[in-house]
Amino acid sequence: MAKTTVAAELEILLASSSEDDGESEPEGFDSSEEEEYWDNKDPFEDGEDSQQPEPQSVPATMSRLTVDQGPAKRTRREHVLPTQPIAAHVPSSPPTQQPSPLSWKTDKDPDTAPPVPSFKPARTPGPQLSSRWKYKPFDLFKLFFSAQTVQTICINTNKQAAKQMGNGKKYKWIDLTVDDFYKYMGLLLYMALLKLDTVLDYWRQDHFLSVPLPAQVMSRDRYRTISWNLHLSDPGEDVQNDSKKGTPDHDRLFRLKPLMDSIKTACMSYYHPHKYLAVDERKLDSKAKTVITLYMKAKPTKWGFKLFALTDSKNGYTVDFSVYTGKSDICSGHGLSYDVVMSLVHAGYLGTGYHIYMDNFYTSPKLFTALHALKFGACGTYRENCKDCPRTQTNALTAKSKRGSLRWIREGPLVFVKWMDNREVSVCSTIHEAYSGNTVQRKQKQRDGSWTQVETPCPTPVTEYNKHMGGVHLSDQLIHHYSAKHKTMRWYRSIFYHFLDIATTNSYILYKEICLSQKKKPMTRRAFMGELSAELCGKPLHTPPARGPASHLPVCIADVKASGISRKATTGRRRCEHCHSQGMRKDTPWKCKQCDVALCLLLDRNCFEAWHED
Repeated sequence: MAKTTVAAELEILLASSSEDDGESEPEGFDSSEEEEYWDNKDPFEDGEDSQQPEPQSVPATMSRLTVDQGPAKRTRREHVLPTQPIAAHVPSSPPTQQPSPLSWKTDKDPDTAPPVPSFKPARTPGPQLSSRWKYKPFDLFKLFFSAQTVQTICINTNKQAAKQMGNGKKYKWIDLTVDDFYKYMGLLLYMALLKLDTVLDYWRQDHFLSVPLPAQVMSRDRYRTISWNLHLSDPGEDVQNDSKKGTPDHDRLFRLKPLMDSIKTACMSYYHPHKYLAVDERKLDSKAKTVITLYMKAKPTKWGFKLFALTDSKNGYTVDFSVYTGKSDICSGHGLSYDVVMSLVHAGYLGTGYHIYMDNFYTSPKLFTALHALKFGACGTYRENCKDCPRTQTNALTAKSKRGSLRWIREGPLVFVKWMDNREVSVCSTIHEAYSGNTVQRKQKQRDGSWTQVETPCPTPVTEYNKHMGGVHLSDQLIHHYSAKHKTMRWYRSIFYHFLDIATTNSYILYKEICLSQKKKPMTRRAFMGELSAELCGKPLHTPPARGPASHLPVCIADVKASGISRKATTGRRRCEHCHSQGMRKDTPWKCKQCDVALCLLLDRNCFEAWHED
């Protein structure tokens, strides 16, 4: 009786499936769509590379049947369906040849670096100045702050002062001249070298720590009024530009343009970079309430302006830069990082074959491919969620991978490398091979608790990145050591101080490069800044020692009786300071008792009298 029931149910099921009544397929999904989905399904979807299970063609409720064998005993058994499935739910067979699974390779797998364009700079790298000319610090500084540029700033500052006084400001104003502005910048550099608590402390005359130079260059009120009215653009044109706010014609950097364009042109004109370049960002501390002021939560400088800079990795020279003004900078549709790098890298100016290094904010396969098409190499760290970067987990590094383990995948000219150091490091490059046998020193703890240096394998892109990415950081170090930054109420004056830092830093790098070409030992950065500040202020760098009044008396330098009468002509003789100041070398046994300065006292040469009368 049970067997008859099973056979009857099977006949009913087969008869209902053969009818074309439109109920055998779900609504909105036909058999042709199912075949296309099955053929095109990614074999690595959901992170698995095994073959996908075939879909069930029969409802789950019909896969098992209950057989009644009498009241005394009930059992279950599998119902074997016919071998030919229902036609409406049969997927097409998968292709016979599946694509090979994408997987990470190890350092044991050989890799070949792509062809790298030969290095052909548009000009000879280095200073574009005469190597035979002896340049003073002021001469190099004037390349960036030329007399014409300073004259424009003076005209606009005078207009701003007249506008402020017309609005009711009450202070004395004398029109600013080129010499006055050079002295003003000299004082800014002087304050960068000699740090005091406030600006007013430089003009204090009644304190033990008082300094005399600032009051000799200009008065305190003159310095302050220049700082209050410093203006780079024409105030009348500022009003016209401000009236365009909210429209595409509004220029957010209009107040910086006269000086910014001049500085950028000078940076590119008087120096040509070497082969290795670095792109990175700079942050200027400011809490000015403007549309270009940024809040960067994870940065040490949380409030301020952001600049993007292209620098020479060899010496930190700032080749080009741009000020970030907001999302409106994005114009190509490829993203901010893509546009920043492409705007800083000029093939016509640089040439070809340059290697550009950058951090994970800029790195993307799209950017590196575009640079490769322009015959530029690129290398940089990248983020895991970066578009078009490989995400396969086949043979990938894990948290348990030991230090020195590396994996790589090559896609045309791009090689993606992952390396386990203290944590996982991801680098992309169009220049290097994945691994060429390089090693780095790392400390490893032994079983007895001691630490030893061990050789750890390191991918080639990581080694070269660490070697050449320091260009921007080196430039930042040079700038921040002796920065002219001051607190100000105007946002554009904050960026003016940074432009001044760029000019002094690039001037020093030009000076060092020229000294190296002439095989001379360059002076230190501090000595260079001191000489530049003195030249700008119009004051001598070295001052003679203080001279005493005419009442001082001459005495013998040595005790003749103690040394013996036979040696009285030579004992205790010293160089005469007055003769030395005249360019002569004369020795004398006489000195001033109070000043302790050796001076000649002869019938035909009375340096003692001349020294105290000057």
